[in-house]
Amino acid sequence: MPITAEFEYEKVKTWRDALALKSAKGSAAKILAGGTDLIVLLRENHSSAQMLIDLKGLPGISGISFKNGVLTIGANVTFSDLIKSQTVKKYFPALWEASQTVASVGVRNRATVAGNICSAVPCADSAGPLLVYDAEINLLSENESRKVPIEKWFTGPKKTAMEPKEILHSIELKYPSSKTACAYLKLSRYEGEDLAQASFTVTLDCDKNYKIAFGSLAPTPRRAYKTEKFLKGKKINEETLNEACKILETEISPISDLRSSKEYRIHMAKVMLKRALEKAVSRYYKGIPHYGEGMIE
Repeated sequence: MPITAEFEYEKVKTWRDALALKSAKGSAAKILAGGTDLIVLLRENHSSAQMLIDLKGLPGISGISFKNGVLTIGANVTFSDLIKSQTVKKYFPALWEASQTVASVGVRNRATVAGNICSAVPCADSAGPLLVYDAEINLLSENESRKVPIEKWFTGPKKTAMEPKEILHSIELKYPSSKTACAYLKLSRYEGEDLAQASFTVTLDCDKNYKIAFGSLAPTPRRAYKTEKFLKGKKINEETLNEACKILETEISPISDLRSSKEYRIHMAKVMLKRALEKAVSRYYKGIPHYGEGMIE
């Protein structure tokens, strides 16, 4: 299906030009990086734009850097870039695992992490890892720059804290100060190219502090703070897991849609929480399973 709407297209070469255009056009200008979501929305008339501002030629946002314990992911970095990065695999393995479950190889070669969180769909694959790693979003406008914590980024389905005149420049993640282990699980209808019916990301550290994030189980990707508070300092056993699942059920609010029913999501959320916690614990103490194994349910 072709795109039938008319709009201006600008492939900018400097940030000054990009920010000036965004300031002038506001929400009528859409940002094009990977375009895997945006082009589909335009083609199906689910989104409109007076202008597309193409960022692919801008300097400084196509790479991944790791300095002083901070990982910086530029706005043009794709999921394939993350998968190829040994730094991401070593220091932020949950994000590395999640990246491998995004759509197909062709999509991963184009889709950017920045675009994934700007789309702000409840099933965004990168959201869970970014939430448990306490990521910060760097935004630029003509007059200022600011940081938004990832926990305040998602304001509703397909809505974010970004202002109409702002452009996402990069995403920052700080390396945990103590030893951690993690697990990422995604429930799909079949292994391969599918959106998540549910997803979980879990980390734990030496003091048994647990961080838990979920997707596709609420209007936005979220942290399970009540469940985390209950689990703090506890060993993972059957009794603890069962109680954690009861608490989790009060934190999720899934819907029924084409991919899954509400009831099935609630059931599988509890199954997945148990498996993610057990996997993270096993990785912390035993080093198995290796990262990249058993991510698809």
